[in-house]
Amino acid sequence: MPDPIVTSKAQPNAASVRHDPPATGETAGDALEALIRLMQILRSPGGCPWDREQTLETLKPFVLEEAHEVVEAIERKDMRELEGEIGDFMFEGVFLAELCAEAGDFTLTDALRHVHAKLVRRHPHIFAETSGIETVGAVKGQWEVIKAQEREAVGKPRKGMFDGIPKALPALLAAFEIGNRAAATGFDWHQAADVVDKIEEEAGELRETLASGNRAAMEEELGDLLFAVANLARKLQIEPEAALRAANRKFTSRFTALQSTVHEQGQTLKDLSLDEMEAIWRQVKAAEPHRHNP
Repeated sequence: MPDPIVTSKAQPNAASVRHDPPATGETAGDALEALIRLMQILRSPGGCPWDREQTLETLKPFVLEEAHEVVEAIERKDMRELEGEIGDFMFEGVFLAELCAEAGDFTLTDALRHVHAKLVRRHPHIFAETSGIETVGAVKGQWEVIKAQEREAVGKPRKGMFDGIPKALPALLAAFEIGNRAAATGFDWHQAADVVDKIEEEAGELRETLASGNRAAMEEELGDLLFAVANLARKLQIEPEAALRAANRKFTSRFTALQSTVHEQGQTLKDLSLDEMEAIWRQVKAAEPHRHNP
């Protein structure tokens, strides 16, 4: 099938391209092509002014936003929401690829072929004659070896242990990955309890800097404490961003319930002392089903 992505020189307009939603029963490929055509309409001279003005740079926050919304739908276990969020996320990929196609760099087909070839190449235990790859750990090790070979082949060898960690990765996840890579060399705590000891040590050092009023020192010690917490998550095999998102949701839910309780009493939060708010907070926590935290 010819590449459905076209360059800006052949951009269609709304009158010349079918843009109805794909019919029930059509394949994923049909639905993807319909989305590509719709994207071309939006970018065409007679299309949407906002879509025509977008660039790779302006789309970056939307890509991140849609990725986070996919994760949130997964965590909520909301399949109807997840269906929509996956579609939104894929649309961002189509949008990015269309901009690159218009610039003559590559097409969506090129990108899909690239990832297909990479997945086949990095699974020789499935698509080639290899042996001894039977565990998750062995698969991960083989993946990293092949990835390093690929970088060497294109003249981008990894110069250090931490090369390749995306700079845009949230700091908590970056700390998690840095710890993983260091641990792969054997530089690691023996057990999770040892990391808890490190956290307590870092918390003590942070406490000591509070009296000094030295903001730079406090920032450094706080960073050390957060890094240790990220490594505790790694030792516990808990993804730290997911754990923190869950804590955020729990806090906001409880605080919203606290606020509602206060309003039902004809008061506002400013009318209450900290002790009074704390008492209501404890009531809210006690009323929660399956409460795990004290």
